[in-house]
Amino acid sequence: MKPLLSKTTRPFLVFVMIVLVISIPVYYFVVDSIWQDELDEHNEIVAEKTGYELNKMNASMDELQRSVALWNHIQPGTNIERISSNQLKKDSIFTTEKYKPFSADKTIERYRCLQKLIYIKNQPYLFTIETNIEETEGTVMIIGLITLFFFILIVTGLFILNRRLSKTIWMPFRDTLDKLKNFNLNTQTNIEFQETDTFEFEELNGSLRKLIDHNVSVYKTQKEFTENASHELQTPLAILKNKLDLLLQDENLTEKQYNIAEEMNKALTRSSRINKNLLLLAKIDNSQFDNSESIQIDEILHQSMDVFSEHFEQKNIAVTENISFDVNVNGNVGLTEVLINNLILNAIRHTSREGSISVKLTNSFFQVSNSGKEKLNTDLLFKRFSKLSTDNSGSGLGLAIINEICNFHRWTIDYKFENNLHIFTVKL
Repeated sequence: MKPLLSKTTRPFLVFVMIVLVISIPVYYFVVDSIWQDELDEHNEIVAEKTGYELNKMNASMDELQRSVALWNHIQPGTNIERISSNQLKKDSIFTTEKYKPFSADKTIERYRCLQKLIYIKNQPYLFTIETNIEETEGTVMIIGLITLFFFILIVTGLFILNRRLSKTIWMPFRDTLDKLKNFNLNTQTNIEFQETDTFEFEELNGSLRKLIDHNVSVYKTQKEFTENASHELQTPLAILKNKLDLLLQDENLTEKQYNIAEEMNKALTRSSRINKNLLLLAKIDNSQFDNSESIQIDEILHQSMDVFSEHFEQKNIAVTENISFDVNVNGNVGLTEVLINNLILNAIRHTSREGSISVKLTNSFFQVSNSGKEKLNTDLLFKRFSKLSTDNSGSGLGLAIINEICNFHRWTIDYKFENNLHIFTVKL
């Protein structure tokens, strides 16, 4: 996972580097070409000016020839040579390589050359001029380095500016995201998003407000329905239970009628248990329990182990207890008792005959483990009405209630399967 800023900055930097790498040779050849054009123009001007100055001299042909010979002698890189009419040719511009004249350095250098036909006193002369082009490389290098420096300076400045501006611009989005992370539907607290002058973020906040208000409204309706339904069902379920108990005590019932009534009684008992569990979940969701009580959790655990001792004996389960003394936590006594009983009852229900159960309590965790054959589906483990086995005697809400009680107390519950043992650990 990468932050959005790095995803936008990295392609920008890659693009800049590609452009920089491509621009260096292009820049060099363009500048070199421009420089050569300038040298050609310079050579052309020198040739024309030389011919003009020689034509302007008021001298005889002999004096003119001596002046041309002197010019050729004292002016390096130029040559004026008289030619005949049959040697006339077009002007030419070319680049040549040779040793630097009048120097001990034998490095071969490039020269930009011009051969131009000029007329002096109506006589044709071939004017040749050579200009060292290697001197331009130093100039091009300096210009390139200066350009590269400012280019890097601009890119670095844009990068730093982009990061700082992005952090400022994205601040309302980060604030919205943090508030959404901390939002809890159970508490139903209103979220006040930070005001922003960015249209997209303001539109996002507006959509989130509508979504949250709608979800809170639906959630309240569902909770009220669950709570009201559970309350309203208690009375008719209790009446049906009493009527069935009276019916089962009737001595005139046939065996078939008795079996039917017994099945109805079992289904009604399970329905009553589901109703009570749903009501408990609704109360936990509504935060109707006090969580500031001091709980002597080891005493509650000992009492629960005594209550379930007959269940252990019925299935001949080997029980191992490792309970620390004087373990105190803050929370709700009733909910803590429900958590302990549900975990132990869940272990008994899913442990085969001749199996084993281990209970451990320390100041930092409470753990219940029982023997088993295969790992449970962790995706369905704490979901309501999820069936993890073929046993239909449970309500399908036991582990869901345990998870909600842990959330209420800000505890965490973990499950793992090791050495053929289902291990549930509540970190206090």
